[in-house]
Amino acid sequence: MLPRMECTRMNHEEELIKAFFVPTKRERYLEIVSKPKKREKFLRELGHFKALDPRYVVTIPTNKRHATDIALILAHKGAPKSCWVTSEDARIDGQNLPLDEALHMIVGYGMGTFLSCIAGKLAYFEDKEVRWILERRS
Repeated sequence: MLPRMECTRMNHEEELIKAFFVPTKRERYLEIVSKPKKREKFLRELGHFKALDPRYVVTIPTNKRHATDIALILAHKGAPKSCWVTSEDARIDGQNLPLDEALHMIVGYGMGTFLSCIAGKLAYFEDKEVRWILERRS
């Protein structure tokens, strides 16, 4: 059996891929994140990531693209106080962090990062070009 932290990482990353990546890329990315050496390649791609399914992308209004505003939007959508971080920033990758803290560490820094709030249902994504909420409604 995998350690608890590993199950958390795999659960969040697999659900993120299944829910928010374009169908043609899902299988490839699921294989990549399941293998530590290949996962590094995935993390390097996050700076200019192009595999998100546009059906689940929620644009954040221009005047609400600050960490505090994004935290409020996510909380309104049901985000808990903590999130799972998948990031090209090695300092925070693979950690469960308070959502407010994680947002203040990434918003505006251009580091490709996913914050998984509710596995497969609600997340935040930022890279060098975009800031998006990812939402999959039941």
